[in-house]
Amino acid sequence: MFQQFQAAIVDLDGTMVDTLGDFEIALNRSLADLDLPPVTRTLVERTVGKGSEHLIRSVLLHQLDLPEVKGLTRVCDARGVENLYEAAWQRYQHHYLAINGEFAAVYPGVVEGLQQLRDAGLQLACLTNKPLSFAKPLLKAKGLDTFFTHVFGGDSFDRKKPDPLPLLKTCEALGIKPAHAFMVGDSSNDAQAARAAGCPVVLVRYGYNHGEPVDGVDADAHVDVLTDIAQAFAKVA
Repeated sequence: MFQQFQAAIVDLDGTMVDTLGDFEIALNRSLADLDLPPVTRTLVERTVGKGSEHLIRSVLLHQLDLPEVKGLTRVCDARGVENLYEAAWQRYQHHYLAINGEFAAVYPGVVEGLQQLRDAGLQLACLTNKPLSFAKPLLKAKGLDTFFTHVFGGDSFDRKKPDPLPLLKTCEALGIKPAHAFMVGDSSNDAQAARAAGCPVVLVRYGYNHGEPVDGVDADAHVDVLTDIAQAFAKVA
């Protein structure tokens, strides 16, 4: 089923590992350091996927707009999103690295799916919008690092997904044309990047996709587990 492909490029958060718990804990510890109320897991699910910088800014914007915070004029006047961002980013890095993977779990079928792809002779690369300093330790902690010849994070290139640049650069590192690699992800970010780069794309249904159903996102296939990818390609071949 994979004869036309030479590689699979796989997203991390929401695709291989459920990291909402890590995000929630690290964000709430960071917010507590800034005397701001905790964030809900629902908000985290809606805002993850576009990189840590976007996540932090989105969370700050939401928390600063809460009624209990807006009443504190000293916060609103002197501590807007950009004024707070650098301190929040520093605290977030500290807390996330301290618990990286502790409140996260590998999705069912991921290890088997990656093994299936590798047994088919495909090169595997991990491409995530997560900072590389977060991504590599997480993959290692979850025993997934040995599957990948390359790992690229949101700070590996000048732009992040949904821009096609990270996918194009990953294909370049793998030494293949974009049409000979397919993207495996969980969100519209992955699909848009793949379409723009000229890569086929498979989306998993169990991920985040900014809180929206992923079946509505244009993709070559939608699967329930990674082990269904071969069967999905057989259906569209």
